[in-house]
Amino acid sequence: MPDNQAVRDALSKKGAFGADLDLEHYEEGSRESVVIDDLESSDYRKYMERVGVVADEMNRAGTLLFIDNAPSHCSAQPQEGLEMMSVHEALKVHDGLRDYMWKAMDPTKDKYTAKSYLEDADGYFIRVKAGHHIRAPVQTCMMLDTDKSVQNVHNIVIVEDDASLEMITGCSTAHHANDALHVGVSEMYVGDNSSLTFSMIHSWGKQTGVRPRTATVVGKNSAFSNNYVILNPVGSLQSFPSATLAEGGSAMYNTMCIAHEGSDIDTGGMVYLNGKRSNAQIMSRSISMGGHMCARGRLVGNAPEVKAHLECRSIIMKDGGSTSAVPELEAHVADVEMTHEAAVGKIAQDQIEYLMSRGLTEDEAVSMIVRGFLSGSINGLPAELQKELDDAISKANLGD
Repeated sequence: MPDNQAVRDALSKKGAFGADLDLEHYEEGSRESVVIDDLESSDYRKYMERVGVVADEMNRAGTLLFIDNAPSHCSAQPQEGLEMMSVHEALKVHDGLRDYMWKAMDPTKDKYTAKSYLEDADGYFIRVKAGHHIRAPVQTCMMLDTDKSVQNVHNIVIVEDDASLEMITGCSTAHHANDALHVGVSEMYVGDNSSLTFSMIHSWGKQTGVRPRTATVVGKNSAFSNNYVILNPVGSLQSFPSATLAEGGSAMYNTMCIAHEGSDIDTGGMVYLNGKRSNAQIMSRSISMGGHMCARGRLVGNAPEVKAHLECRSIIMKDGGSTSAVPELEAHVADVEMTHEAAVGKIAQDQIEYLMSRGLTEDEAVSMIVRGFLSGSINGLPAELQKELDDAISKANLGD
């Protein structure tokens, strides 16, 4: 286990990227469970559904909801091979779970991981047993419900050998909890010959601080896909998830962001290609509507015959905003194929004028172009998840 003193020392360690948030500004969120049996009649329904979490739970293998720092709802459709519960509950029934905790993520990484470790944060535990393929997505929701509080969660996902899982996780802030902080540590383990699709749709408040910390270990000949979407205003968001690939493993990071005025977003992904013939892609689409947007990507080739590509595309809509792309390629063996490209631009005036000639106003034309830039920019999504994403784009405020 990590050295507790080293973790305590890390409480003063700034994150490598993003604004340095003052943890003393926030009080610990409640650990008292607010039990919700029926999501459809819940006051939180409107917040859940705007981030892809469906209240009727149709076409879902199960649902886990956390409000502040405690589980509020856990339900699963009967299907062999799937386990869902809180991490604290899982520790009571799985002695081997401690073999996974804090193995993918170093608790001394920064002040946010250190806080999660020292406070023994709860979170969701999802496990797919070897040989099982879960037919419908599992959905999780992290809800901030107390102003000037910190939501501190530690999630663990395990997909064992020869298994598969799709996850949709939506995170949101109740309107009365705008000035709050979300710290989410997630450790994910994908066994050999397995797959995991992990898609996040976030909708926070204009003052909310967001600090996800995610690390994934991908086994031999396995596939991991990570999709991240934030289309509405946020205070400060910084995320740089990582994946480590074994032989024949693959990882894809897709990011879609809109930085509204007042928003500060720094996000991306990194992949360690440690296994022979492993491959990775990092793709980013972002728009600055007066906010600050930084798209990062880092690929590290540590084995022969690896292939990897990084692509960042950004549009600036308003003066006063900013956007930057930080692509990094690093190789430690000769036999690698790694590429990157980045582009920053604006909407072409002739496109706007053409749409206006077809009867649209200028605002309608700009909105249509922006939606087209975002729609379909994540390849390989399951049809149902693509619909959820298209719905989120259609509901996003693209004129702010």
